[in-house]
Amino acid sequence: MTATARSKKAADAATQALHRSYLRQMLLIRRFEEKAGEAYSLGKIGGFCHLYIGQEAVAVGVMAALRPDDHVISAYREHGHALARGLTSRAVMAELFGKAAGSSGGKGGSMHIFDAAAGFLGGHGIVGSHIPLAAGVAFAHKYRGGDQLCVCFFGEAAANIGAFHETLNMASLWDLPAIFIVENNGYGMGTAVSRAAAVTNLSVRGNAYDMPAEQVDGQNVLTVREAVDRAVTRARTESKPTLLEIKTYRYVGHSMSDAAHGTYRTKDEVDEYRRRDPIVVLADLMKAGGYWDDGRHDALVTEVQAEVDDAVNFADASPDPDPSALYSDVYAPEGR
Repeated sequence: MTATARSKKAADAATQALHRSYLRQMLLIRRFEEKAGEAYSLGKIGGFCHLYIGQEAVAVGVMAALRPDDHVISAYREHGHALARGLTSRAVMAELFGKAAGSSGGKGGSMHIFDAAAGFLGGHGIVGSHIPLAAGVAFAHKYRGGDQLCVCFFGEAAANIGAFHETLNMASLWDLPAIFIVENNGYGMGTAVSRAAAVTNLSVRGNAYDMPAEQVDGQNVLTVREAVDRAVTRARTESKPTLLEIKTYRYVGHSMSDAAHGTYRTKDEVDEYRRRDPIVVLADLMKAGGYWDDGRHDALVTEVQAEVDDAVNFADASPDPDPSALYSDVYAPEGR
């Protein structure tokens, strides 16, 4: 009833277009990640590969609230963040393939996607290591003046790292324009907590740093957008940080070497969470509002699939980095 009421109140042309753009971005991330999984299985992607399937509403809802001059920094499950931030599917796929046309010139791979022009300051493979970097970026924004901000994505397991607590304390003491986003998918690797115990007592954690904190439904892109809008306003107008715990769920394993189910969770559990697939949640709301139907949805899926197929073909045909690039700290992505 709530979804229906909301869609009917917000069924103007601008809102319809906005919802379609959210849906397209989520579908792009979903199809991109599915194709990345296939490419990894075929040996075209090396190293580690952590997919974002199921968490699409978080990336899309957060990025929708930001400006181009803001900055974003993430952990190693960042393909979806990069795409939602505006990096092209070609540039991201080429980076996964280790090609010169990749966003990091083929040097970063899956865990280290980077694009300074887009304000995307990379994925980082060491758990929690990038959280202090986000505070540094936010400090730079405040020092220079203006109202830019920095968003930092990390998983719930990073809340077990000392740098997390130290950074939040500093961000609060120094009034930094930062938004710290815990993507709590319930199964942080390397921690001893259960899904139910992961990142508990969030309000207590926030109060400990004198920092506003919210728990957010990460399966609803509109709810994510609304929560981030509040945090963005706080950062821009008051130069205050915010901690958001966004409750989400990944439908695949932690990485490509981890089974989707059968090891630490059941197939029934995964199927239950698929009932609140973020793509389905938004599509159903749009249908309830009378401005979406199966035909339009199928056409959008076809459009997105063509873009992803093009990205794979582009990455496959792109040249490897020149060996001389090993001795340079400058990346020069091609084909963008």
